[in-house]
Amino acid sequence: MTLQCLDRPGIVRATSTSIVEVGGNILENDQFTDPVTQQFCMRTRFETQQGDIDEVRDLLTRELAPFTPQLGLRNEQVERRAIIMVSQFDHCLADLLYRREQGDLPLDIVAIVSNHDVCGPLAARYNVPFFEIPVSETTKQAAEDELRVLLTSLHVDVVVLARYMQVLSASLCADLSGRAINIHHSFLPGFRGAKPYHQAYERGVKLIGATAHFVTPELDEGPIIEQDVVRVSHARRPSDLVSLGRDIERNVLARAVRLIAEDRVALVGNRTVVFSQ
Repeated sequence: MTLQCLDRPGIVRATSTSIVEVGGNILENDQFTDPVTQQFCMRTRFETQQGDIDEVRDLLTRELAPFTPQLGLRNEQVERRAIIMVSQFDHCLADLLYRREQGDLPLDIVAIVSNHDVCGPLAARYNVPFFEIPVSETTKQAAEDELRVLLTSLHVDVVVLARYMQVLSASLCADLSGRAINIHHSFLPGFRGAKPYHQAYERGVKLIGATAHFVTPELDEGPIIEQDVVRVSHARRPSDLVSLGRDIERNVLARAVRLIAEDRVALVGNRTVVFSQ
């Protein structure tokens, strides 16, 4: 269960009482009140013999109604459904597919979408449906309409941009608000534009990194979910930075996707509350 509302006395007590009423036993609980917005965020994992999740949801909704919360409830065995979007760089996609195959990523990857055909064989290797939706300046709207149909027909919960090198329209970003995450090949804020690692090399940077964030209409300005860096020296060449950067991108995106898959991220304005594993 996830809950978010304006902080006030009695929320935790009401939640605990409601869980007890459905014969529940709390296994894990995290909570935090944002000091800026006074938004109270909570993630509670509990078990119950009550097999009808709708009845559990109805009771929780009724008992917690005085707090007017954003309330989420999910059977832990029912994984979130995700589409992964990619262009031609496949390192993040390959990593997510491998982790999923090994049982390390609790996410149901229902499809891979790309504006190129390069990653088709990789999708086939993991037996994941692959959809090529080409994008050009004149077909962008039609391509996004096709994507919307796919998202609806596959009942997608999460969209993961795993080095998808197309800018989504403001309207699509709004439709996917809080449901789409992107991996940025820099430690934000960072070098903008093409060849960020070459820019970093020319500036003699000592740290390079990657950032996973929610997608918003403002390019690479969305609330940050996960970040990491690695130290480099003057002896590293651009090709070395690219290689190191790919490793960071893989790891940061995988951690961010896992946090989303386990309902550990709450959006609070332009920031995130992340309950650690």
